[in-house]
Amino acid sequence: MQPLTSAMTTLKKSLLAALKSFLRGRSFLQAILAFWISPKAFKEHHVDGKRTYPSRAIEDFLKEAEKLFLGSIDEDGLRRYSSNLKRQFRERLHGHPECMLPSFNHLLPTGKERGQYLALDVGGSTLRVALVELRGREATGRESEIIRMVSFKITPEVKKLEGLSFFDWMAARIHEVVHNDLSQEQDIIPMGLAWSFPVEQVSLGGGLLLGMGKGFLATNGLLGQDLGELIKFACKKQGLNVQLEAIVNDSSATLLSQAYVHGSTRFGLILGTGTNIAVHLPVSAFSRAKYGKRPESWFESASHVIVNTELGMFGKDILPLTRWDELLNASHPRPDFQPLEHLLSGFYLGEICRLAIVEAVETAGLLGGQLPPSLEKPYSLDTEILSRIEADTSPTLEKAISEFATHHPTTTSPTFSDISTIRALATFISRRSAALLAASVFSLWELRHETEAETAPVTPKPTPSNDSGVVLPSPSIDEQIKEIEASTKVAFNGSVIEHYPEYLPTCQRYIDDLVAHSQYPGSVDLVPAIESSILGAAVAIACATTA
Repeated sequence: MQPLTSAMTTLKKSLLAALKSFLRGRSFLQAILAFWISPKAFKEHHVDGKRTYPSRAIEDFLKEAEKLFLGSIDEDGLRRYSSNLKRQFRERLHGHPECMLPSFNHLLPTGKERGQYLALDVGGSTLRVALVELRGREATGRESEIIRMVSFKITPEVKKLEGLSFFDWMAARIHEVVHNDLSQEQDIIPMGLAWSFPVEQVSLGGGLLLGMGKGFLATNGLLGQDLGELIKFACKKQGLNVQLEAIVNDSSATLLSQAYVHGSTRFGLILGTGTNIAVHLPVSAFSRAKYGKRPESWFESASHVIVNTELGMFGKDILPLTRWDELLNASHPRPDFQPLEHLLSGFYLGEICRLAIVEAVETAGLLGGQLPPSLEKPYSLDTEILSRIEADTSPTLEKAISEFATHHPTTTSPTFSDISTIRALATFISRRSAALLAASVFSLWELRHETEAETAPVTPKPTPSNDSGVVLPSPSIDEQIKEIEASTKVAFNGSVIEHYPEYLPTCQRYIDDLVAHSQYPGSVDLVPAIESSILGAAVAIACATTA
């Protein structure tokens, strides 16, 4: 009787599975055929090498996922995390060679800088050359303008140009753009450069060339040579007498571009494929060792400095990790190197969602218990697809269903329930990212308040009195701290914070709530920085040449 009982049990399971598939829009006959052709699709799943069966309802899976992603960032949880993150920021003001790095940029624009400036933006796939005009902060709405800009594709052939040949190619492109716009009488053309590659910066406009990676051969035979001199030499061949006055990274450029417009801008935020924040802090907040070798004259002229935080490298041991985050980290080529970046940036949000989807398929029957073959490969779920799914707020989710089915087809079309589940997962993940980013901005904002108060000399003030000679209370430390801007602007740039549905307002709401419960006065406002690399490079030159 045992073989018959086993056969009946198997048949019962197959009929139940077939009925479920039928309810999902598949024909009953197709479901039965699928069972006989591939019975394992209905019989079993494997998790960590062990055979298991769908063991939970998708509703229960979603409840747990929501708790794991969002439970730790409720009001108190996010404040605790902010406090821990600020402690890590403080520790690395004095140590760690790879983050909280003071740049050579210490001047913020006054808003009175005027003139035309040559700005370059060199990225992994594009060279942009622009002539930028600065008109001053009084020219409301027209403070800065890109007079001329041309983008040049850096093709695989260009990447293969070795040594000086690459810089000759750059100089020829610069000449194409600006030779008709610049005055013949101009002796030296000041130039600002947004350089998206490693460089050992030795002055505001000087940097020693390091390996570029990304398939570039330009550093062959040139490692350790001055980037500014290489560009100057190549441009002279084109009849252009240029002088590299400022080198900036993307976050510093974002800060500078908006500081020219909004005088209270003290942060530059990038959130796209990667993430970073630049912040303006007192020079004395850092240990002297963090500055490396730079002339004493720099310290004599600098009271504050733009700091490259390398934000993504923070968060180890304090982040609210789920099991999917831990899976991502464990399989990463450099686990624990950028823990916060894993939870924030566009490169990773899709992968976290993919890992959750895989588990939901295997344990809760999502997508009929069949993972689309295209999702078996790591990083195959693009964050852009998640953003399009989350953007569909219609009752039918028709666009979202089509989007997912187009990019990740299976023999069975995804149902409304499937895509509703995936959309919910995407929402949990993007909301957590926005909250943790808000906490990062808030922690740095508080750190800035604290370092300003700690390092500013307290000048004794005459004890005030009223007309009757009665002595009035002296100003408190809190009153002195109010001298810091009441409203701080955070300039932002990047595909996720600019385009992901509801990300920006969600992040701002979290910031507002954190600031409302802070002991420090003021507000923190996110403001967009358009074309920040080019405009920031131009502002950096203006600051350097008009100081």
